Amino acid sequence: MRWSTLSLVSLLGLASLPLWANAAQDYGVLIISRERLEVPTNCEIGIYIDDQLAGRLFQEQSLSFNLPAGNVGIRLKLLPGQAPGCLPGMLVPPAQQFTLKAGDVVKYRMALGKDGVYLKPAALGY
Repeated sequence: MRWSTLSLVSLLGLASLPLWANAAQDYGVLIISRERLEVPTNCEIGIYIDDQLAGRLFQEQSLSFNLPAGNVGIRLKLLPGQAPGCLPGMLVPPAQQFTLKAGDVVKYRMALGKDGVYLKPAALGY
């Protein structure tokens, strides 16, 4: 029997499927997006996961994070940058607490409120 490269790759992919499926059950996906109208500033916004800078977003960008299941604290903060007027505030913004379940895919978008930038649920629009 003659095996093509595509057949071997497909066979190997099927053989590894249970390992991949089990690994995916231990993690969830958190998607954070920044819409232009929700946070009307040119400043870069830092995403802190459990007090570690994990990403930076400008307008019209989004980031995805694969995180272990459990509780996670997310804090958003204006970052000093090249755009004029982008100075971080004196107070550290409060962290929002989220519970991520294994296999979850959740999406949040940034919004601006009286206490600063925060995350609110968004529809998954694939």
